[in-house]
Amino acid sequence: MSKPFDVCIRGDGIVGRTLALLLARERLRVALVTRPPGDAAAPAAADGHTDVRAYALNKASRQLLETLRVWPEAPFATPVLAMQVWGDDGGQLDFSARSVGEAALAWIVDVPALEQQLIQALRFQPQIETVQAPVAAALTVICEGQKSRSRDEFGPQGGANWSVKPYPQKAIAARLELGKAHGGVARQWFGRGDILALLPLSGADGNSAALVWSVSTERAAMLGNLPPQEFCDALQAVCGHETGTLKLISERASWPLALSNAQHWVGPGWALAGDAAHTVHPLAGQGLNLGLADAAGLAQVLAAREYWRGLGDERLLRRYERARKADVATMGTVTDGLHGLFAQTDGRWQVLRNWGMKGFARSPQLLSWVARQAAGR
Repeated sequence: MSKPFDVCIRGDGIVGRTLALLLARERLRVALVTRPPGDAAAPAAADGHTDVRAYALNKASRQLLETLRVWPEAPFATPVLAMQVWGDDGGQLDFSARSVGEAALAWIVDVPALEQQLIQALRFQPQIETVQAPVAAALTVICEGQKSRSRDEFGPQGGANWSVKPYPQKAIAARLELGKAHGGVARQWFGRGDILALLPLSGADGNSAALVWSVSTERAAMLGNLPPQEFCDALQAVCGHETGTLKLISERASWPLALSNAQHWVGPGWALAGDAAHTVHPLAGQGLNLGLADAAGLAQVLAAREYWRGLGDERLLRRYERARKADVATMGTVTDGLHGLFAQTDGRWQVLRNWGMKGFARSPQLLSWVARQAAGR
C-alpha cells in the first residue's frame, strides 16, 4: 500500500508548483493535481513564444525561486534597472535601482521559461506525485486561479465567500519588437483611463517587450480586431517614439480585470493561495509576487507547527491567513485607489493627477520610497 498524502494541491500553475517544492523540502508527501489536457491553452506567438505572459518579480520572489533552483537564467529574466512613468498631461516620474542601492527594481520573467524550470524540478522530487484528480490528504490547498471550481466546495455557503469588484476594463497582452534597445527600462503611461506598460525582455541589451495595456472593455474588443500595423499605430499614439517604431510579434491575449478576494482563506483541512484567494489590478505588477508570498508563508507556517498539531488544523492555518491577508489587503487598496484616480477622464482630474506627479518628481524622498516599494522593500 502506498504511503498516504500529507497535502493535496489543486492547481499546477506557478504558485501551486512552487508550494509543492517548498513542502517537499519539509519531507511532506504532496499530490499535485494537474490541469486537464487542453485546458486554458496559451496563445501562440509568431516569434516562437508559446505564451505572451510575462511577470514582474521582486527581490523576495527571486530569492524564493533561487532557493528552489528554478530561477530562469538570462535572457529569460531581464533586470529592470529603471522605471519611467508618464501622466496624461506632462506629468512624469523617473526612478532607478541605483538610487536605492539595488541591482534591479524587479525582473521581468518569461512565463514559459519559469514554468519549464518548475517542471524540471518536480521531476527530481520523489516527495511529489502528479495526479489527474484530487486525492485524500490531511490538507487540501486550492491554487487554481481566480476562476477556481474547487473553491466552491469550501467555506460558508461555498466559494469561501468570494467577492468580486469588476473593473470596466480588459487587459491586452502581447509581445513587441522595439525600434531600439530598451536598456532595462520599464515604461508606463497613464492617460484617459488607459494604463499601458512596456516591460523589457530578452536581457538588459534586448529590444523586445511585453505589453500589458488596460483599456475599456469596448475599446479592448476594437483593439483586438485591428490588423497588426493599425494596432501598433494605436500603441505608438500613446507612447510616442520613446522606444522607436513598434512591431507586433505575437498574437494578442485579453482578459477582464477585477479586484477580488475570499473572506475565508482557510478552514478545517483546506486553504486558498494565489489568485484563488485574491486578485488585484495589474497596474503595479504585483499579482504573482503576492501569490509566491502566499506559498512561502503557508510553507513556513506548516514547517513551524507544533509536533502534536495536524496539517489541517484550522488554528494552525489561521496563522497563515492572518500573516498574508494584511499584505494583500494593502496592495489591493493601493491598486484600486490608483485605478480609480487614473480611470477618471474629466479634465479636472487630469490636472490633479499631473500636479501630483510633478510634485512627486520634485521630492527625492518620495521617489526613493516608490523605488523601494517597486524593489519589494
